[in-house]
Amino acid sequence: MSKLTDSTASTEQRILQAVRLTLANVIKDTATPHGMRHPLTDATIEDLRQCLALISARERELAEVAGQPMGKRPRFTDEPTREDQVIRFHKNKPSGDEG
Repeated sequence: MSKLTDSTASTEQRILQAVRLTLANVIKDTATPHGMRHPLTDATIEDLRQCLALISARERELAEVAGQPMGKRPRFTDEPTREDQVIRFHKNKPSGDEG
């Protein structure tokens, strides 16, 4: 695979992100309550899954070429980060003290 220029990579990343978000919105907009028949056919649903998988694979490839980490994921505000340290409030019991 050849090295991509920054402008080409960012354009491709923006296209992939737009397509991924559009597909996700189609999926959300056509969602039905449990037990009801989905308006999309099973083949179309599988095609959507395959498209999202291909988009994810290409995004991973672009990140590898650019040397960017793929650790992008949602985080809770109270979730510890790698810099956070756990502080013990209670001392561990001595290993020889059973009772």
